[in-house]
Amino acid sequence: MQQLLARYQHRVFGLCFRMLGNRMDAEDATQETFIRVFRSLHHWDSSRDFVPWLFAIAGNRCRTLLSKRSRQPRSQLIEEMLDGEIGQEPDGDLAEEIQLALAELSENQRIAFVLFHEQQLSYIEIAETLSSPVGTIKTWIHRARLATARWLARRHPELDPSNAMHPV
Repeated sequence: MQQLLARYQHRVFGLCFRMLGNRMDAEDATQETFIRVFRSLHHWDSSRDFVPWLFAIAGNRCRTLLSKRSRQPRSQLIEEMLDGEIGQEPDGDLAEEIQLALAELSENQRIAFVLFHEQQLSYIEIAETLSSPVGTIKTWIHRARLATARWLARRHPELDPSNAMHPV
């Protein structure tokens, strides 16, 4: 069990952090994920890949926390934002900018994007993880890329290649 935790903890935390955008929530979701994994390991079909099963559990934990968050009173959410717990202002670091851009995506687009680009899962593995067709996964990732690029271009017009001066 220790080896399992040591091997996958950082990847699960990365996924949870990208989905939730909050370190404390991501830590909670990561912990809950591994508790569920340890309790349910006997249900895992060893003929299938382990990582999509693990990420499906992590994604479900994150969706549960997002659902709870959406039911919070607006005043509590505003208070958390003022305390810097949600959506911190970027300090110019590209990773933070991308995190802010990902926060604007739909939940499905965000998780598909993170699983593909950060966790390096294949389209098939992501489809298995999210119980969706491969074509849908490709669409979500494509739309997430476009939305992220548009968001970054709005925030940083100097990075938008369409704004570049072309020599005559």
